[in-house]
Amino acid sequence: MVHDQYKTSHDFPRNEELPLFNPHRSNFKCEIETTKVPPVDAQAEKWFLEAQALDDPDTWEEDRNYKKIVQLTRQAAERHHWKAMLNLASLYLEHRDPPHGEMDALALVEQAMRLGIPAAYDRMGTYYMNNVGVNQDSTKAHAFWQKAAEMGNPQAMAYLGNMTSATWDSPIDGFWANIPVATKMLECALLQGYGPAAYKLANLRGKPRAPNGKISGPRTAETKALALTTLHSGVRLGCSDCARSLSVEFRNPHDLADMFVPHLDQARSERYAVLHNALELNPLLRFPNLDKVLPLPPSPLSPWDGDKRTLIDAAKGVTSPPSELKSSAASQRQGRYYLDATYDLIQSEDKARGTEAPFAGYWQATAPSESAQVQTWLKDIPPGLYQPGEAFDLPRYPQGMGSRAIPEITWQRFLTVRHDNVVVNPVAATGMTREVIRTQPQRSCNALKTCPVTGTWQPWLSTEHPLHQVVNQPWRQAWVVAEEPFPQFVDGSYLPFDPDELTWHLMDSAAPNLG
Repeated sequence: MVHDQYKTSHDFPRNEELPLFNPHRSNFKCEIETTKVPPVDAQAEKWFLEAQALDDPDTWEEDRNYKKIVQLTRQAAERHHWKAMLNLASLYLEHRDPPHGEMDALALVEQAMRLGIPAAYDRMGTYYMNNVGVNQDSTKAHAFWQKAAEMGNPQAMAYLGNMTSATWDSPIDGFWANIPVATKMLECALLQGYGPAAYKLANLRGKPRAPNGKISGPRTAETKALALTTLHSGVRLGCSDCARSLSVEFRNPHDLADMFVPHLDQARSERYAVLHNALELNPLLRFPNLDKVLPLPPSPLSPWDGDKRTLIDAAKGVTSPPSELKSSAASQRQGRYYLDATYDLIQSEDKARGTEAPFAGYWQATAPSESAQVQTWLKDIPPGLYQPGEAFDLPRYPQGMGSRAIPEITWQRFLTVRHDNVVVNPVAATGMTREVIRTQPQRSCNALKTCPVTGTWQPWLSTEHPLHQVVNQPWRQAWVVAEEPFPQFVDGSYLPFDPDELTWHLMDSAAPNLG
């Protein structure tokens, strides 16, 4: 059970004093959430994805193994996997692991807040709004959501962006007019892969608006096209409302003269309806290969036999089986020094003093103030796996220097990384992607060049790059036609890196096969 370690009530993150929500702020800076969170431990990510796969909406709730889901999620959370920490809090609130409940969920969220996780501030805002472990307080809720958005949380950005995109102010109803800031928030959220932000953003882009929300001009061919591509991008990133909207527009729009789509198309409407229903059932689905099975006009549609599963699977991203494992020196060790051959270890920025592990992971003793001989001695002791609160094995001086324990030990944490960490092969929960055998010979291309081969391409940054976590994801894949440019999702104002650092890698070149 999680317990708080704060001295006074003022030390609780829930009581952090924050500026009041300001719906009329003059600007908003786009921050990227994945650059603010703790580095992700690869083995913890594996457990997290396994738990996600077990919590499958296609399985009846009573048939899901929640004991295993909680176990895997807790293992990941104990290594400070930020998404697992918040998912575990949700499992506690759902009474999946009694006697853990509301206060344990609150404590987990506060632990995540102390780690600087933007999503934890968003969650605390929700707790204040819904009276979860704290007294209901709308003012505090909005302050925490504002803080979360400023830190880079896309969900908070989308929520506040939607609230500030009205045509007039009505605080009692919870909406205001601040179109420039609303647009920036929604754009930043969408850039980070949060598809639902596209629905409101498309409406803002469809009709020119003044900063106060008033429509400043008619829809034009250009604004309609921009709104259409925004909704389509939303479908790719999991926006069910976007899929429903496009299905309706292609089938039976409310106003033929004012619709975003260029013409009626029953076949396209039917395909968007299938994807809408799939996303309603499982909001975690992503369709990066959408253009392979449902490109925007005037591109033609590939034949489809009407099987819904075929369409859904073809629109998903692709991943490849992991490379063959070979035994490593670490996998031959015993006890706490054992490391699965799937992984290697890299040094993290986390250090600890004291006699107990502050959280789970691999830790190695160091003694910076000791002689070179002692430091070399300690380096030869591999990092060991410790559970939260477990006593460290205090090392002693090497033979010939006495038998007492070495004082002033600093414990260095190590992260697990996949042994093929430099290989371009994104990971996903089972069922979220199709598994394919990687196209041979493997091909890659600079992002500034045109695509050499039609297929599914994965953008990739070096794993040393600070933005690799937001780019090296399967939902970033794209179906690109030969001789066409690669998608330019990089915006210097939002993702500040040189496009020349980005490469695209061919994952699958198979033609569309829809039965």
